Amino acid sequence: MAEDARIRDYRSSDADEVNRLAVAAFDQFRDAFDDWPAMRAGLSRTSELSSGGEIIVADLGHRLAGAVGYFGPGVKKAAFFDQAWPIIRMLVVDPVDRGKGLGHALTSECFARARRDRCRTIALHTSPIMTIALPMYLKMGFSKVHDAPPIHGVPYAVYTKAL
Repeated sequence: MAEDARIRDYRSSDADEVNRLAVAAFDQFRDAFDDWPAMRAGLSRTSELSSGGEIIVADLGHRLAGAVGYFGPGVKKAAFFDQAWPIIRMLVVDPVDRGKGLGHALTSECFARARRDRCRTIALHTSPIMTIALPMYLKMGFSKVHDAPPIHGVPYAVYTKAL
């Protein structure tokens, strides 16, 4: 990970930057979604994940460079997840900061929180269009469990990792 990067808990003052990061991170996929305006609108509210889960951010220097949502066991999740599993949601890294290990560091922090919560499995859902994230998850030990409903025409699947 970049030497000057710091992983920390989200603060409400991070909201606008987290929302900007989410839109920027997904912009490269805009043509894959059959309703990019609707997808973009949802991404621009990523900070609202803090109302049901924990948002973890990566500071690089004096700016936000990445974020991820962690939803622990017992927190309401989409029906295609086992409700007992902690899940990782919306891992986003600023396109200018990719390749610095921030996605790996944010995912690893989710593992630490799942262990804190005494969980033996962690889950996420992702898509084959995520050509950087999906291989990273597989390399980190995730494996596909089942398909999930598509999002605006893009296929998704659920992946889990034993902790």
